[in-house]
Amino acid sequence: MKLLRVGWVGTERPALLDEQGALRDLSSLVTDIDGALLADAPALERIRAAAAAGELPRLDPAGLRTGPPVARIGKIVCIGLNYHDHARETGAAVPAEPIVFLKAPDTVVGPDDPVLVPRGSEKTDWEAELAVVIGRTARYLETDDEARAAVAGYTIAHDVSEREFQIERGGQWDKGKNCETFNPLGPWLVTADEVPDPQALGVRLWVNGTLRQDGTTAEQIFPVAEVVRYLSRFMTLYPGDVINTGTPAGVAMGCPEPKPYLRAGDVVELEIDGLGRQRQELKAA
Repeated sequence: MKLLRVGWVGTERPALLDEQGALRDLSSLVTDIDGALLADAPALERIRAAAAAGELPRLDPAGLRTGPPVARIGKIVCIGLNYHDHARETGAAVPAEPIVFLKAPDTVVGPDDPVLVPRGSEKTDWEAELAVVIGRTARYLETDDEARAAVAGYTIAHDVSEREFQIERGGQWDKGKNCETFNPLGPWLVTADEVPDPQALGVRLWVNGTLRQDGTTAEQIFPVAEVVRYLSRFMTLYPGDVINTGTPAGVAMGCPEPKPYLRAGDVVELEIDGLGRQRQELKAA
């Protein structure tokens, strides 16, 4: 299933994109798309049955904003430097274990909402990423099969980063990762049954129409199942938590000088095979 949330900020309603591409209203079945729903197998089956029976009312998408596909996210766990080609372009050594940092849930916006360039920023960068959404509580997972069973589905994350704040200002990476609007998410949460191999997805990003990233999740150093299993040894993952799994080569930081960092007025578009597409206009904070 392709689950999403549509409407103005703070008033989004749950919806489904059916196999014909029509938008369907889920409000009569569930109150929202969140961790509670993703952990409720009977509720998800009711949605599947209603969709198959053609019982869901149609929504007119005209003028309808798409919000983040998951509400009330508990935490966003991010994996840094998780693509072989990205490590090569930045001259970094391949990490022996996943590099882990956190993004605050309040960085999340819809897939087509504006992204704000922070005041004083000279090095705002793009990062298209496969995002994993957790569907059951995960603690001390032992096997990749257990890790895969904990995944509710997948979506697209744009892990916007300010490189000066992240790297040159001391401390941890969090300063360059948690500026407002720095995690557009969506458009859909695609349930795990529709993504048979998360290590075989094309990842692409354009800036002002120029293709900048054209990678594949096959390049991940630590695959999805390994990441979920690894994280469960250090923190409890709860339904509705999100994992940003890293970005392929092609970021501004990896380009020759002058590096084409983002400015107000730029337009970024990104897509992952089967997971939809995002589009953001950059604006000044």
